[in-house]
Amino acid sequence: MVKKALVLALVMGTGSCGGGDEATCPVIDTTYQPVIDPANFVAVVDNPLYPLVPGTTYTYEAGDETIVVAVTNETKLVQGVTCIVVRDTVTVAGEVTEDTFDWYAQDRDGNVWYMGEDTKEYEDGVVVSTEGSWQAGVDGAKAGIIMKASPAVGDSYRQEYLPCEAEDEAEVIATDEPVTVPAGSYLHCLRTHDSTRLEPALNEDKYYCPGIGVALEINLNTGGRLELVSRIAP
Repeated sequence: MVKKALVLALVMGTGSCGGGDEATCPVIDTTYQPVIDPANFVAVVDNPLYPLVPGTTYTYEAGDETIVVAVTNETKLVQGVTCIVVRDTVTVAGEVTEDTFDWYAQDRDGNVWYMGEDTKEYEDGVVVSTEGSWQAGVDGAKAGIIMKASPAVGDSYRQEYLPCEAEDEAEVIATDEPVTVPAGSYLHCLRTHDSTRLEPALNEDKYYCPGIGVALEINLNTGGRLELVSRIAP
């Protein structure tokens, strides 16, 4: 949910991945081998810092860009795990520029896993790219953790992994931050620093608030903010 929105909103590229090739991305991490056991997953995603309740809609804004995130009632089977489908739609001045379906699932410990995405970029209503799409278990892609069950300062983890294409990582910076955005004021929020070696210029912090999920993203290079402006629950 809003995993790569700040990159889009602040015009730092159109995806969270670098789309590199072997000439620019020679390193493949063979040590990253997450174990995905379908029997270890549950049907809901109720991690307090990343709740995905079907029927909930979040709206974010940054300048003239609007991002609508809808937790759907749909599911998708990935590596034998039933995932919740979340749709992210990005518009600029009212025109759709990206439409993405993300897949998430929670294990029995409470960790929320990011299992892949199907993304399309548009220009003048026409699909111009599907770069950034990936699915765990396909073509070497591996699931990542989008939110740990009990995050602590200093924790770091991969959010996704498709070598040289999707390598977002997060580090927990703080666990008790106040956040104020147009949608409201929140306490005890988690702050992470997100980065990827594929886009060294990417330098952003995200704030996850209890009962809400992502409330704010800040581009540390420009100060640009992607803010939650509304949340409509079922």
